[in-house]
Amino acid sequence: MSDARLTELEMRTAFQEDTLTELNNALVSQQRQLDLLRQELARLREHVLTIRPQEPGEAGQEVPPHY
Repeated sequence: MSDARLTELEMRTAFQEDTLTELNNALVSQQRQLDLLRQELARLREHVLTIRPQEPGEAGQEVPPHY
């Protein structure tokens, strides 16, 4: 194998390693964001359930006669 070909292969390998590292970092960052959004969604869901009035007929409330 010629030196030029070996050098080319080494450069390609180094470029691929850099690309894989960048992609991995991006994936880790996106996973962190996704985890934070899931936590926030769960908190918001709990908040909405605590402040929303119960619909007529749900547990703990009688349906008024006009329904």
